[in-house]
Amino acid sequence: MRTALLQSSGHPGATVGNLKVLDEAAGRAAVSGAGLLVAPELFLTGYAIGDDIGRLAEPADGRSADAVAETAARHGLAIAYGYPERDGDTVYNSAQLVSADGTRLANYRKTHLYGGFERDHFTPGERTVVQAELDGLTVGLMICYDVEFPENVRAHAVAGTDLLLVPTAQLHPFEFVAESLVPVRAFENQMYVAYVNRVGQEGEFEFVGLSALAGPDGVARTRAGRTEQLLVADVDPAFLAASRAANPYLTDRRPGLYGSLT
Repeated sequence: MRTALLQSSGHPGATVGNLKVLDEAAGRAAVSGAGLLVAPELFLTGYAIGDDIGRLAEPADGRSADAVAETAARHGLAIAYGYPERDGDTVYNSAQLVSADGTRLANYRKTHLYGGFERDHFTPGERTVVQAELDGLTVGLMICYDVEFPENVRAHAVAGTDLLLVPTAQLHPFEFVAESLVPVRAFENQMYVAYVNRVGQEGEFEFVGLSALAGPDGVARTRAGRTEQLLVADVDPAFLAASRAANPYLTDRRPGLYGSLT
């Protein structure tokens, strides 16, 4: 499945403007033959917007979700995007996946919040593995800091995730996460990982870009720089199957020895 990665911070604080950016990117991705477009963490609202997070948060089936679904259906490709989700009085840092016909397939709430800003504005989710079927692939969702916990990604591997989508807001000076850790996660768990970052300065935060689609061989199929970009690369199910057959990590596990981890 051809996968497009939208490395962009959009317009912080301007949901309508960000929906337009997403629509334009979806059009370009569809022309390239992509069946899936992935946008960064909190893309619909922006990240560094302080208490506006709560004001702009919407339900998973709110107006902005409907607008994304309409965009997906009009361009004929699935879309995964980050947004602040309101559920009653609770706000989550969430990511949602919609299909190419606009059906909402999966909604994930970030389980590991990073730093004081996120802990002040969000409640952590409690469900680690969220998946959906898309074009014959088992697609999983995760957000930024979550991927830095090996137990999280291994749980997806054990559950059969083929392609892990990671909308991200990854900061300087932690470039090594994008450059080194993400390809290793893909290799040790025998999956594709689409790591899609914000870019540039937002308030006190400097986002480093470096988005990538890493394969099960630990090699990035495409890698962004530090500017706004739309990248496209392929997720190859046949290569994934061959890689899993050749790599014994998952079959050689001894779960009975790992009880002390929990």
